[in-house]
Amino acid sequence: MTESDAAPAEKVQVQVLARAAAVLRALEGQSDGLSLGQLAQALGLARSTVQRIVAALQAEELLIAASPTGKVRLGPALRRLAASVETDSAALAKPVLAALSSELGETVDLAAVKGDQLVFIDQVVGQQRLRTVSAVGERFPLYCTANGKAYLASLPDAAVAETVGRTYRRRTPNTLTSLAALLADLGEVRRTGIALDNEEHTQGICAAGVMVRDMAGNPLAVSVPVPSARFADHHAGIAERLLAAKSALEQLFGTGHAR
Repeated sequence: MTESDAAPAEKVQVQVLARAAAVLRALEGQSDGLSLGQLAQALGLARSTVQRIVAALQAEELLIAASPTGKVRLGPALRRLAASVETDSAALAKPVLAALSSELGETVDLAAVKGDQLVFIDQVVGQQRLRTVSAVGERFPLYCTANGKAYLASLPDAAVAETVGRTYRRRTPNTLTSLAALLADLGEVRRTGIALDNEEHTQGICAAGVMVRDMAGNPLAVSVPVPSARFADHHAGIAERLLAAKSALEQLFGTGHAR
């Protein structure tokens, strides 16, 4: 095969991959699945083309049947790939988290978003004698934590209400318990890029946080929890270093400047 023959063949292969990716994206969030006709209409492709792509994706368990009527939905292989990406993201982020912890002398947490909660997936413990430590795997609410509010600030207001509701449990005297108060706070987070927890989850502990997206677009939150007695004097420096770490992670993940 000559170079001139190979170029069109490569172009066709790239087009097939792009169309397969378009099928997968069209099924994102479609828990009931879509039919071949619905996919063809959504993507502007011939039904026969969609049928061939769907058959190939089903063979790799990237799609599975969603109903006896021919609808398909995203398959289990994608869940396994997503889990692998999350693990890889934490491993990739580790040097950035370690550098941030070393610069500040404070604990740095990495959390993933699961529904209306955060799950801590990694941590670098600070060197201060008085420090805060949470267990990896521990879950926290979104509305009263710095990392949670950093994520919520990336959503439209309507999606915030859908995610966490309109009223919230008071955990401390400083907890924001209404949607109006939370949205006002998130407006400041969107302006500055930094979310704060001023003893809203636990008395005696404050935190600052930022949100990034990994290579697959999954939200990850980085936070620095600090005993309240030390936070007031150091929160400006913490915020500055967190924003620098956020930029480093976005460059690492290739996801741009997402807030």
